[in-house]
Amino acid sequence: MVAIGLSAGGVARVRFALSCLWEVAAGVRVLRDPGRHAIHLPWANRVRPRLAEVGLLDGLLGQLVPPAPGYLPDFLTPPPAGLTPDLDQELAVLRATPPQTVRAQLDLCPGPRPAAVAALYADPDAGLRRLAEEIATYWRLAVARDWPRIRAVLDAEVFHRARRLAEDGAAGLLNDLHERVRWEGDALLISQRHCDAPDVPDGSGLVLVPSVFVWPSVLSIAAGDVPQLAYPARGVGGLWECPAEAPDALGAVLGRGRARLLAALDTPRSTTELARRTGLSPAGVSQHLTALRAAGLVVTHRQGRSLLSSRTAVAEALLGASA
Repeated sequence: MVAIGLSAGGVARVRFALSCLWEVAAGVRVLRDPGRHAIHLPWANRVRPRLAEVGLLDGLLGQLVPPAPGYLPDFLTPPPAGLTPDLDQELAVLRATPPQTVRAQLDLCPGPRPAAVAALYADPDAGLRRLAEEIATYWRLAVARDWPRIRAVLDAEVFHRARRLAEDGAAGLLNDLHERVRWEGDALLISQRHCDAPDVPDGSGLVLVPSVFVWPSVLSIAAGDVPQLAYPARGVGGLWECPAEAPDALGAVLGRGRARLLAALDTPRSTTELARRTGLSPAGVSQHLTALRAAGLVVTHRQGRSLLSSRTAVAEALLGASA
């Protein structure tokens, strides 16, 4: 059990952030041991041959990310800035990691150092440049194609948690993140053996990072003065599934296109994601959403730069009655 001191001042500064590098590090861990992450097997089976063809999992990135529950060096996941993740910006932060920080964290890794890791230890500046190049290649081969759907899940998660915070306060939010996480008194308790972070002082704050690939566990690290807790986003279970079919009875009333959109809105989604999941054009999705909003079946809200639509209670009742 790990206890992170979290005073009232620290709780007031808890924030959410999204991170490309967290998805990279957690995704490589999935590929190292896909049996522990069965939800992601469709993705792992699809991307592994591409990565094996270029030998990426045997390179520096693969050597730095051990199977769970091994130690993941903190410099791989610097504190993300906000809710609009940008891989290039995060890689710039990674490359700027001080050499002494790299060496100190590599010293925490057990066992002998593989050749690529030893080279990183000897020359952190050159090693970090190599690591950034490998991460960019990994992103292109393993994540870029699926990033819109991953991003939709993460955006929906932040929206859900923001509502939970508004309705139930900080205690309700923190105690609902994961079965291994609970807030008691002045401490956030995490049932995770390989998990470390310092107390959160009043002047700092905890960064909550929803992730798809960290499922089913949680990870907590301290990178610099900003502790982070990465936890599984809601909706991961359906990430790689085909969208649900709309009931025929509902399609007969609303039209097949609008019924398919309602069925696909099992979680808040953007117009782009709805188009991808339903096969409709973005223009067609927008037109149908306008009609559904006017009928009180859909509401739309802004999340960062995205507009996310979700079903109303009336739509839920219609779907349930026609199923």
